Amino acid sequence: MTRLIPLAAWALLLHSSLACAATDLASQLAKAASSADPAVVRLALAARACALESGAVDPGARLTLIDYSKPSTERRLWVFDLQTAQVLYAEHVAHGRSSGENLARHFSNANGSHQTSLGLFRTAETYQGGNGYSLRMDGLEPGINDQARPRQIVMHGAPYVNPEMALHQGRLGRSYGCPAVRPAVARPLIDSIKEGQLLFAYYPDSDWLAQSRFLKCETARSGLAALYSGGNRAGAAP
Repeated sequence: MTRLIPLAAWALLLHSSLACAATDLASQLAKAASSADPAVVRLALAARACALESGAVDPGARLTLIDYSKPSTERRLWVFDLQTAQVLYAEHVAHGRSSGENLARHFSNANGSHQTSLGLFRTAETYQGGNGYSLRMDGLEPGINDQARPRQIVMHGAPYVNPEMALHQGRLGRSYGCPAVRPAVARPLIDSIKEGQLLFAYYPDSDWLAQSRFLKCETARSGLAALYSGGNRAGAAP
């Protein structure tokens, strides 16, 4: 069973000049994306900073955040332009059919699980497949999401990502683990984040938060002295 811990335990109190700039960017992005949890935005930026410090990725100009602690009936995917601190997209996104109903609760890296994966991904090439225009993604976290490509976890449009229908049935339709979006927005959204941009998929899973290689660098850990300093909606058990 997935174990949860308060997101406040992973709050980021960054003290260097670089960290201050990152904190300022986090504040700007959180303000621009008013429906996003500011703490989750900060965590996504911290994971990106750790990835940059490790040399695992190039900076990129865009950052995609998916907050799976939110129900599928709410917009929970944001694409940020890091150069202008603007939100390019705020969209509904599906989760895997075996991850849960309206709320995703279970996550996996295993082929055939039909569950969503968490963590940091790097976007790759596009292709035309059975679900139309699609975007391949490479998971950057061993044991967490590194089977994304073999599992064919891709971003694509899907008719079951229908917010109006979700209001009647209580949830969006679900995928086999892919972060599917509305067909009308799939191509322009994919084109805005393809080829080497980062995507951060969040849920307050204690095992992932403790194991993630991108939440262990000094940039991400400098705020751990403030563990459990306050409650947070996204970190509360559903």
